[in-house]
Amino acid sequence: MEKARTFEDLIVWRKAHALVLALYRETSRFPKSETYGLTSQMRRAAVSVPANIAEGFKKRGRSDKARFMNIAQGSLEETRYYLILGRDLGYLDDDVLRAQLEEVSRLLEAYARALLTPDS
Repeated sequence: MEKARTFEDLIVWRKAHALVLALYRETSRFPKSETYGLTSQMRRAAVSVPANIAEGFKKRGRSDKARFMNIAQGSLEETRYYLILGRDLGYLDDDVLRAQLEEVSRLLEAYARALLTPDS
């Protein structure tokens, strides 16, 4: 497998970015009363995932890189909660977004684990 030259080469970043785009489309249909509430919070948490992957990509040490992946994982879990809340409030059907989130979660976990595993 060819080494990534930019964060955009990372599959995990691409999938996280796709999740953000889908989430923006879904939240654009939320009630206007949620513009500065749930919509804003959900978007900020989701955007934090690929943003931290991108920031961590340029860090030099493996532990620094892994720290940013851990922050991204935390933001992903926050996003997971907001999807549950949005569903329970009747604002969205979260099946597609949840599936995307699960894929990003698996990829992010694998990437973080690979960063912390010494090369053989």
